[in-house]
Amino acid sequence: MNMDLKNNKQLEQPEDFMIDEYSEDVLAHWQGPEYETYSRDRRWYLIAASIFIAIIVYALITDSPIMAITFILIGIVGYIHLQKKPRVLDFTISRDGVFAGNEIYEFDQIKSFWIFYEPPHTRILSLHTKGSLAPYVHIPIHQENPSKIRKALLKSIPEKKQSFTIIDTLERLLHI
Repeated sequence: MNMDLKNNKQLEQPEDFMIDEYSEDVLAHWQGPEYETYSRDRRWYLIAASIFIAIIVYALITDSPIMAITFILIGIVGYIHLQKKPRVLDFTISRDGVFAGNEIYEFDQIKSFWIFYEPPHTRILSLHTKGSLAPYVHIPIHQENPSKIRKALLKSIPEKKQSFTIIDTLERLLHI
């Protein structure tokens, strides 16, 4: 484990630790929060609240109480989610596939991979899976060496350039 993660007080013991069970087959292993967190100041919350209030007022003016209730609930759930701390997970690449906490992505279910690496903020392993509902899985690589991860994955799946989707770009711009 690298020193940055040891010193981060947000991080606790990992939720799941599967490395012992598969130690002879491990090609790469790292630990870290399940997603990146962004700092949000008071201004960010005021702008978000203003947008939600404007939508709710519009819904009430147009006599759409269901829309108003829906956006009130979206705002509450969104706020609760933003306050939640990420869990610390084990990320492992083995001969069988990629493990992210409890999730296993077997190589026969992965079409390709790409590593988005734009320090200091963007460090993501993107797996293009055969799933139709969520075809892309993003796994944070944190401070790990992307070359080591790339070499481990090239043994089993092809590398194909990917682009960020509109949703990914919005998440980064809005810090959500």
